[in-house]
Amino acid sequence: PTAAERANAGIAAPVKPEVRAKDLTPPQQTARLEHWRQTIRTQFYIPSPLPKLDAKTWSTSSPMPGVLADRVTYTTAEGMIVPAIVYRPDPKTVKWKGKLPGIVVVNGHGGDKFAWYAFYSGMLFAKAGAVVVTYDPIGEGERNIDRKSRAGSHDKWIDPPSALPRTDWGQRLAGLMQVDVMQAVSYLASRPEVDPSRIATVGYSMGSFVTGITGAIDTRIHAVLLSGGGDFDGPGGYFDSNPLPCQSPPYRSLQVLGDRGAILYALNAARGPMYVMNGAADTVMDIPHHDATWFAGIRERAIAVLGTDKNMFTTVFYPGINHRTSWVNRDGVEWLNQQLHFPNWSASQIAAMPVTHVSTWAKANNVDITKSYMQEIREGGLDALGTGFPGIKREDLMVLPDKDWQAMKPRLTYEAWAEKAMAAEAQAAH
Repeated sequence: PTAAERANAGIAAPVKPEVRAKDLTPPQQTARLEHWRQTIRTQFYIPSPLPKLDAKTWSTSSPMPGVLADRVTYTTAEGMIVPAIVYRPDPKTVKWKGKLPGIVVVNGHGGDKFAWYAFYSGMLFAKAGAVVVTYDPIGEGERNIDRKSRAGSHDKWIDPPSALPRTDWGQRLAGLMQVDVMQAVSYLASRPEVDPSRIATVGYSMGSFVTGITGAIDTRIHAVLLSGGGDFDGPGGYFDSNPLPCQSPPYRSLQVLGDRGAILYALNAARGPMYVMNGAADTVMDIPHHDATWFAGIRERAIAVLGTDKNMFTTVFYPGINHRTSWVNRDGVEWLNQQLHFPNWSASQIAAMPVTHVSTWAKANNVDITKSYMQEIREGGLDALGTGFPGIKREDLMVLPDKDWQAMKPRLTYEAWAEKAMAAEAQAAH
């Protein structure tokens, strides 16, 4: 097709192939991979070293038998604070051998720790024997100035000073989101009961964009699962044309890498295993234009860049299915178990475990899911592994007492971060 036809069909332009790994010496290849990681970190203003964690547990509750939920805060970029609910098995009622794996849940756009799939995942994987971090992205939940969810506070385009590229604001915003995840990994690694070599991140929709990049630059992460996304395509493609400042500006800034998709997937494979789960009819992420054939092509390019297919991503496509968090289904849990080795569940137990139909469960437990996502082809149609999980009330997922939240607003909200980002841009422009 012509360039115009490709653009109209939502197909990214082809990119120049990268130098193959087999044409480089091993030291050259090692240096190239590290250069790419550092380039991404530089483009996103990711600090090195990462900020001091300063983690604090405010209180603990038990949402269901055998599961504890810690109300935690930790520090992220620019001195900001992330509120998180950390789910874990209750040592008083659950016994295990050895250390536990850890999982970080990275929400889709508008999602936060109050989203059904965040707290369902927290309880599900805590029952399996994992420690699970669910947190509020910037501008959502307790990081929203009104403590609202699905607010989309960070969606406003902010033009930086003329001396800086227009993508600069989005690059800084993306960097904050990256550090949020990396600090969650740091938090898990700091817990004495967690095995730091068995930490995974799972990302949904925009979260798949965030954690797909985090996995490329943070080699501490063992396994990465993307659900609803992973279509890291070429110039003029899905992410380049995405209207959100948290996605198109940072992705466009990565054009300095070259073949961005192949490089991101090669870096992830150099780190560890990766699984990409998509509905074949996912129109939110334009998967009909990024089908199995498209993913096979980018996989081939990534293998050429890396020089091996070891740990190269694998995919699953669900016919007729749209946008959803598939890591809670049996396929997702089985893959995570293969990588993390849940101490409380065996492969045979997972294969035989009953499931919960999400829309039925949500209605019965008064769980808030957006009407369009209650559809059978979206989240509502999921058969999530396990049964007996409660709907958790919003007030029970608040981390900070009101007095403390009011006092800490200058380190929590999007508006407070934006002031810091604007000041940093002014200084950089000067």
